[in-house]
Amino acid sequence: MRVEFSPPDITEAEIEAVAEALRSGWITTGPRTKRLEQQLAAWCQTPRVVCLNSATAALECALRLLGIGPGDEVITSAYTYTASASVICHVGATPVLIDTAPGSYQMDYEALAAAITPRTKAVIPVDIAGVMCDYDTLQAVLRRESVKARYAPAAATLQATFDHVPVLADGAHSFGATRQGRPSGSVADFTAFSFHAVKNLTTAEGGALTWRARPEVAGWDDEALYRQMMLLSLHGQSRDALSKNKPGAWEYDIVAPYYKCNMTDLAAALGLAQLERIPALLARRRALLERYAKGLGDSGLRLDVLAHYSACASSSGHLCMVRLIGRSEAFRNRFIERMAARQIACNVHYKPLPLLTAYRDLGFDIRDFPNALAQYQCEVTLPVHTRLTDEALDYVIAAFCEAYEECAQADAQAGEQADAQAGEQVADANELPADV
Repeated sequence: MRVEFSPPDITEAEIEAVAEALRSGWITTGPRTKRLEQQLAAWCQTPRVVCLNSATAALECALRLLGIGPGDEVITSAYTYTASASVICHVGATPVLIDTAPGSYQMDYEALAAAITPRTKAVIPVDIAGVMCDYDTLQAVLRRESVKARYAPAAATLQATFDHVPVLADGAHSFGATRQGRPSGSVADFTAFSFHAVKNLTTAEGGALTWRARPEVAGWDDEALYRQMMLLSLHGQSRDALSKNKPGAWEYDIVAPYYKCNMTDLAAALGLAQLERIPALLARRRALLERYAKGLGDSGLRLDVLAHYSACASSSGHLCMVRLIGRSEAFRNRFIERMAARQIACNVHYKPLPLLTAYRDLGFDIRDFPNALAQYQCEVTLPVHTRLTDEALDYVIAAFCEAYEECAQADAQAGEQADAQAGEQVADANELPADV
């Protein structure tokens, strides 16, 4: 049996929706993109959503909305994909990386508090695997008087409307998740989603930015933010193609030399069809992850399977992350190879950023991030997707136990050989003449 890691779940409904968009003659940003934005905002319980071509674009545009640039610092986790940090470099700001809490994939919030300086202009927490961060604790830390006193927003920018360091969630994994009854997108100040091919809801390539309602802030204007995002995402052009398509409405202006990261109607058509299915897709992921948790929990192996569901939170179920407790990075890598030999595709999420050349070149040293390194060295991610059958998942669990035992036996044999070689060396030394 062959088990793929995360193929997209595309049905005839998605195919027909894209075909209808093609037949309509409107394939760039148009009515379907606007409709998807409206439906996503309703799902997230937020005032507006802006659909873009990636979560990376959403994160970068949010930083630009906030007026963040050279001389500023933005904090994010050392345990994440590069997009969480590369966007900080894109706007000319300085990334500040925080280690995870011991035994956790989330950043250490106390270390975060200590890292905030007057140059800190935003924090980018990461909802790894679809599990939302502990935003209650994070926001409580940022609202401590001692921490708020260090926040120095630039005048006449969106930063200045916040009395705390703004939180820009990397929610690339968490569309559909909830915490304390609130959906991802409505908790952090801003949230960026990904709709990449492997995500729970896909537009093939795509992403979105949303922000929480702030009725308590005088002068806060959701529509003005939306218009600014339209400018940022389409060259700074004062009219998009949809509005220019009205009879006689050709005139436009370029208000600033901005960027090009809009979503197309072809992508939005796919997203709209997926959004109709998302309740069932989320339920299926939950069923799969609960089956994994029971099967691996009953294995008797020393494992830490990431918990996705609790009384107060429900994940989007994006990844099945498992730590092989007490095992080395070499053991983990051999384990993945043995799973591959059984036609099962596994992955690792993630290499901490300081292990990567780009971030080493920026001066980061993995020795400063021991908790993130420990999480990574024995982590393996198992296949979970809505095309995965119960039969295939049971095969993965059985193969997991077999591959693990094979690796453990190989380690034990290697240890016995090393002990034997050490014993032979001691014996040889004892036979040497006393004057040697």
